[in-house]
Amino acid sequence: MKKNGCLPLVLFAALGLSLFGNLIFIAVLGSHGAGPAKVISKKKFAETNIAPAHDSTDKIAVIDLNGLISYGRNTASGDSMVDALKDAFAQAAEDPQVKGIVLSVDSPGGEVTAGDTIYHALGKLNAKKPVVIFINSIGTSAAYYIACGGSWIMCSDTSFTGSIGVIISTLNYKELFGKIGLQSVIFKSGKFKDALNGARDLTEEEKSYFQGLVMQTYDRFLGIVARSRHLDPKMLQAGIADGRVLSGKDAYAAKLVDQLGYIEDAYEKARTLGKAPGAEIVRYERRRSLGRLLRFFEDSEKSDLHLDLNLQPAGSIRLESGRLYLLPSFYAL
Repeated sequence: MKKNGCLPLVLFAALGLSLFGNLIFIAVLGSHGAGPAKVISKKKFAETNIAPAHDSTDKIAVIDLNGLISYGRNTASGDSMVDALKDAFAQAAEDPQVKGIVLSVDSPGGEVTAGDTIYHALGKLNAKKPVVIFINSIGTSAAYYIACGGSWIMCSDTSFTGSIGVIISTLNYKELFGKIGLQSVIFKSGKFKDALNGARDLTEEEKSYFQGLVMQTYDRFLGIVARSRHLDPKMLQAGIADGRVLSGKDAYAAKLVDQLGYIEDAYEKARTLGKAPGAEIVRYERRRSLGRLLRFFEDSEKSDLHLDLNLQPAGSIRLESGRLYLLPSFYAL
């Protein structure tokens, strides 16, 4: 009886060990490729061929910047966008076969500090190798801020770009509280400590203070665009640098981009700037690893069913109160 009772347990344990072993094997293959352990690659990104080489060992690396720019863990690998892009930039910089980079952008913008950090990392890469920025459907606000760190900016006629401006938001629900009989009670150490408390109106002093913070960041953004595009900051501020979104055609006329075209034109421009006319075009894709796989299962176990009362339209972005954003106004709901 004991033997029969233990048999399912033994089989279950064996199955578990076998599954775990297979996961390790798959993760190692995905992370490093097949072959002897002594030739395992340290590269964090695999290279997917987009266009073949022509009698050359040179490469143009395509790196994607997609979605809301933030420090949150918002990539498929579980990393933050900032860390993932910094890793990709570092790999491209260190690979002697990579002669140029295409940063393929499809982002409305995002957090100020995340965008500034990526811009700084891109500038370091651009000092070593030419970087062509290609804006797909949209590359506005923080995404355009980052684009200014490249060697050459391209987009199509119908792309959206620009939106040179800064926004900070909060929600005022004072009247709603009054209607349902709720009252906010705050104990604070200083007069500004609850400055963005939605249960009361902002004072004039608070409005002036936060407007100053916005303008401080705006001045930095404006200066970066002016230096990168060789434009007069006063003319920019009096004209297109008022937060407006521009079509690719209008952005080209305003000298915010260097060339209109398609992604294939960006590949050719990178080949030209990198002096590698026969270079292979490869896209960087994050390698799978056991750690990321286990983190996925861990996060899945921790996630519980919950009710999400989201009153925003689909496709909009929920801004967190008190954070500075570089985003077009139609995303800032």
